Amino acid sequence: MLLTEISGVIAAELNIKQKQVTETEKLLEGGNTVPFIARYRKEATGSLDEEQIRTIEERLTYLKNLVKRQEEILDKIEEQGKLTDELKAAIEKAQKLQELEDLYLPYKQKKRTRASIAREKGLEPLADAIVSQEIQKGSALDAAADFVDEEKGVATAEDALSGARDIVAEVTMEEAELRKIMRESLWSAGSIVTELDLKEAEKNSEEAQVFQMYEAYEEPVRTLPSHRTLAINRGEKKGFLKVKLSVNHEENIEKIYKRIYKRPSIFADELKAAVEDGYKRLLFPALEREIRNILTENAEKQAIHVFGQNLKQLLLQAPLAGHTVMGLDPGYRTGCKMAVVDATGRVCDHGVLQVTKSDAERETSAKKVLSLIKKHHVTLISIGNGTASYETEEFTSSLIKENNLTDVHYLITNEAGASVYSASKLAKEELPEYDVTIRGAVSIARRVQDPLAELVKIDPQSIGVGQYQHDVNQKELAATLDAVIESAVNHVGVDLNTASVALLKHIAGINATIAKNIVAYRDENGVFSSRKDLKKVPRLGPAAFTQCAGFLRIHGEKCPLDNTSVHPESYELAENILTRLGFTLKDLSVKEKLSLLSDKRKTVDETKLANDLEAGLPTVHDILDALIKPGRDPREDLPAPLTRQAILNLSDIKTGSIMRGTVRNITDFGVFVDIGLKTAGLIHISELSKKRVKHPLDVVSVGDILNVMIINVDEKRGRIGLSLKQATNG
Repeated sequence: MLLTEISGVIAAELNIKQKQVTETEKLLEGGNTVPFIARYRKEATGSLDEEQIRTIEERLTYLKNLVKRQEEILDKIEEQGKLTDELKAAIEKAQKLQELEDLYLPYKQKKRTRASIAREKGLEPLADAIVSQEIQKGSALDAAADFVDEEKGVATAEDALSGARDIVAEVTMEEAELRKIMRESLWSAGSIVTELDLKEAEKNSEEAQVFQMYEAYEEPVRTLPSHRTLAINRGEKKGFLKVKLSVNHEENIEKIYKRIYKRPSIFADELKAAVEDGYKRLLFPALEREIRNILTENAEKQAIHVFGQNLKQLLLQAPLAGHTVMGLDPGYRTGCKMAVVDATGRVCDHGVLQVTKSDAERETSAKKVLSLIKKHHVTLISIGNGTASYETEEFTSSLIKENNLTDVHYLITNEAGASVYSASKLAKEELPEYDVTIRGAVSIARRVQDPLAELVKIDPQSIGVGQYQHDVNQKELAATLDAVIESAVNHVGVDLNTASVALLKHIAGINATIAKNIVAYRDENGVFSSRKDLKKVPRLGPAAFTQCAGFLRIHGEKCPLDNTSVHPESYELAENILTRLGFTLKDLSVKEKLSLLSDKRKTVDETKLANDLEAGLPTVHDILDALIKPGRDPREDLPAPLTRQAILNLSDIKTGSIMRGTVRNITDFGVFVDIGLKTAGLIHISELSKKRVKHPLDVVSVGDILNVMIINVDEKRGRIGLSLKQATNG
């Protein structure tokens, strides 16, 4: 493959035009970020979305590395004087690194092998004779006798044949086409077989219990799902499982022999023995490792993808803005930590409640909570879902019911990562006057007010919406999650005058240093009155300004466009559009005028407007959308999180009843839903829809509010089975 062919290959893979790929490549090489390209360079890319642009970026890197490796391999084989026109064409045609490495394998410099030792002994001509199968007269031992040389370590004809077989085994098993055929065969006919190591299991029976289902387990390679691959890998790593690839070895050996066999010869038995040895000693072990590695890579890729999708949905949950929230971080021994934050996230009060001990302490805590609710006009209580969460929910539910607090609701909040944040350097800087425990309660309160702004402060791997997250490639996981956060933050946009460093550093074109400089400039000079003021921030140069400006919002009337997603480079175009529609910039600050503009926008001929103004249609379309809703938060379109006033017990629910719940986590095998009980219920993938579901993410998202049917309750094991398809007839 030539470098010039790469864009065409990617275009074919993604079913897009080659120009879209080449333009995207130019923009990426020019230092532009993915969010910026997706939002503000639609004319160039043909309106490619972020996922397509990231795929192009990934494939460009892979294919450029492929071309580089091709060149290296061609040079090395040519140095050996073994590069034929046929081999060169095959190498240049290869589009996968695996194909390349298969072609290069026979020419690759290796450590001393049995075959290389045999070559040193001068046995290669004998090996060639075995492979050519041309000698029909005499015996193999007679032919091998000519190669006996005690000085070289070949004492007998049998030794000569043994060494020659080693060469044949290596040569035949290194043939690229054969490896490809056998690889495909193992994928289609092979099975992963697991066995429980009883000795190891007895040493740690409790931990080994998790892997009990794999005691004597077998599943075809082609159907093994990613979550099972990772579970098996974990069991093997811990020493509880023995894992192997099972295939019909005799059938494979026969298949290879028939492929190589040409005619009867005196070396037929030697050839058969060499094939059997090469398959068992060289080919199968190598392909088994390769297939296990590919299964693992695919499983990790899938797990990382699911984690990324879950995280994105969690970050983009609708904020419960406008509430004064009481955050409760439950606990037994140390009590329940409490913090009250106002609608802006400012801490108004804090303390510790005892809700799991004596009745007297519960009563004292209840009085304290009631007093704080009235004093600060608390309308929402956010309860962390960790230890003692259920008891804290019981306490809260009783308090609301017994005191008829009709304006107060509560919800259970995923507190994963709150303890990580509370002990972080960032938390110390934000809340220096509070100890670690209270910071956790503050985080639990704030993350319902604005999930995105609060969750970006936490290491995404600590948020707990993945599967087998500690078993996957941590570097790739971190890169994917960083890209997800970048995408979410730029999708929503941030308020330049209130955003934290943690939020700002994820804006396109802004790194941690520039984010700190923005906050420092804001602290020293007061609020930003215009996006143009960003140019005064140290180290925020023209390139960074171009990337970030459109994603930063400024509330105020100095320039209403600063409170929209319209990029400063398009301000003149935006004003011209307004003029054409009979409006002015000032009208964007008047509610009645905005309503009229919204009505007018519905009748606009966008194509004609774009042609008249000599502008790109996608840009004109986006500007029109932005103008009718200045300051709009895209999360406003999502359903608000589910809040409650009363608690449920496991004994309260009955099979067949319909419940309302919130999706907390999504895995390959199903969906965990909070229906107001201590234990989340599970909708198995088979219960999501009457139609075949390839993956739960195709049906639901984290944060979705669903009506589900209870289909089974196991009180002893604390398990609840749910169905979406039976509740919705879907």
